[in-house]
Amino acid sequence: MKKSIVVIVSVLLSFIVYAWSSPKIGHYQLSQFISPETCGSCHDGIYSQWKGSMHNLALPDIIYLEAADAGLKGLTDKDEIEEAEHCQTCHTPVGYITGYPLKTSDNISKIDEISKQGVQCDYCHSITGAYAVYNAKYKYSPGNGDEDPGVKRGPFKDSVSDFHKSEFSEFHTKSEMCGTCHDVKHVRFGTWLETTYQEWQSSPYNKQGVQCQDCHMYQRPGFPSTGSTERVKNPGAATADGVKRDHIFTHYFVGGNTAIPSKEKNETLVKMAEERLKNAVVIKIDPKTEGNNIVVRLLNNGAGHYVPTGLTNVRQVWLKVVVKDNKGKVIFSTGVPDRKGYLPANSIVYNTVLGDGKGNPVDNVAKAREIISDNRLKPMQEKVEKINAGNFTGKVTVEASLLYSGIPQNVADSFKKLKGMKIPVVVMKDVKGVVER
Repeated sequence: MKKSIVVIVSVLLSFIVYAWSSPKIGHYQLSQFISPETCGSCHDGIYSQWKGSMHNLALPDIIYLEAADAGLKGLTDKDEIEEAEHCQTCHTPVGYITGYPLKTSDNISKIDEISKQGVQCDYCHSITGAYAVYNAKYKYSPGNGDEDPGVKRGPFKDSVSDFHKSEFSEFHTKSEMCGTCHDVKHVRFGTWLETTYQEWQSSPYNKQGVQCQDCHMYQRPGFPSTGSTERVKNPGAATADGVKRDHIFTHYFVGGNTAIPSKEKNETLVKMAEERLKNAVVIKIDPKTEGNNIVVRLLNNGAGHYVPTGLTNVRQVWLKVVVKDNKGKVIFSTGVPDRKGYLPANSIVYNTVLGDGKGNPVDNVAKAREIISDNRLKPMQEKVEKINAGNFTGKVTVEASLLYSGIPQNVADSFKKLKGMKIPVVVMKDVKGVVER
């Protein structure tokens, strides 16, 4: 009897902690939040960087919308449905915490204009901390709209504004600020679906005190600001008449996404994403084989998290290897896409494989009860690939490339509104060497 009471109390306490650690849905009013355009009237440079960024396009991102819609179809398990209905938490956060949309399936045409603008100025700068570093469990203290905007929080201790109160926030300078949305746990099964923060947390960058912001909010055109490049400060002012500082944090927020900026015809962000991807990993080819095996070494020396990161059961990074004899004839290849852009079955893909709890792979994150495998490239850890190229003698030429695609072409083609959309493929690194057996 006593044991039963202990179990019941434990369950109740767990429920209370979960409820308390979740954003207070409906507690906030949409009228409390200021439009990004209002912020941009003073912070025009920062606003122009953010406009068109992946934060700004978090909701209208067509790949997200199609994937979210597909993820809901055919579900009957209530726990799976609950997860599939949870995407809007990060993709339209102002709407979610003010009461609409509460579900992924809610009609996008009915969403208020401010809520449509994704992860935005007033949302981020009204955050005071987090209950837990996953699933957008932030703490908030917004103002009351344009007439009483309240306190806006950021990385400077001496900011002054005629429009709103300003306050230094250590939280805004730490990786936890980013990780609270970029770590995602299945709301019912507890499976980790995205672990960018945890990947950074266990990396050498954390030990060195390098935060997410120190790369992603230093990047600007011509300055990829990765772990393998110099992270040059961005001198300037946050407003036209603001304090001149040795560094103003940039707000481009592009990551490695080239697909959506390409669709939006934003060549600046496309190039920035390419610059970041091309400075993430190095490849070496051993000059000697190990039997029939060509040895290729990869080192993630540029990303403070795994490569790839985010929703990595979908994002596609793979190794393409082509071996040619002394006459230039291809005698072996792997990872060479066909004319449709689809990868062959023998490709070496760096990703996470999610499972149904019985060892069977699943594509839909709503069904993910387990992680079957994760063979991604960890920060500053070498991965060695031994590729059986068949029986050959003498010297051969080996071409090795690491390629990135935000979503596999065959997956994109399976979505009605994405069919026909050519998904960009970025060559992250391309090397060539002579190998002797």
